[in-house]
Amino acid sequence: MRIGTVALLGSALAVMGIATSANAQQVEYAHAAITAGNLTTAERTLERETRAGSREPEVLLNLAAVYAMTQRPTEARELYLRVLNAKDASLVMPSSQVASAHDVARRGLRLLDQPGAMQITSR
Repeated sequence: MRIGTVALLGSALAVMGIATSANAQQVEYAHAAITAGNLTTAERTLERETRAGSREPEVLLNLAAVYAMTQRPTEARELYLRVLNAKDASLVMPSSQVASAHDVARRGLRLLDQPGAMQITSR
């Protein structure tokens, strides 16, 4: 499994994660945009990464979160399922705990079914 870094949004510590890729400046930029509430910038950056062929779970999870936060659950669900259909990766949480990309994607899917819930993002 590949190791990435995960940070959290809001108080939903147990169910909300933001994954990061240590080598992806653009993904870091997108994460900063998400945490600043600039979802349009984050979306453009993450979509550019996916069009360039990125299959990194950090990119897909963050883009899924942006879609979820912008009321596009169908698109978010597709990305969470892509993460689940790929090889799992370990994501290191800011608390130094390790979470699997699959677990984060499953949490995101569960949150899509909860009205008003925050969604998972990645940086």
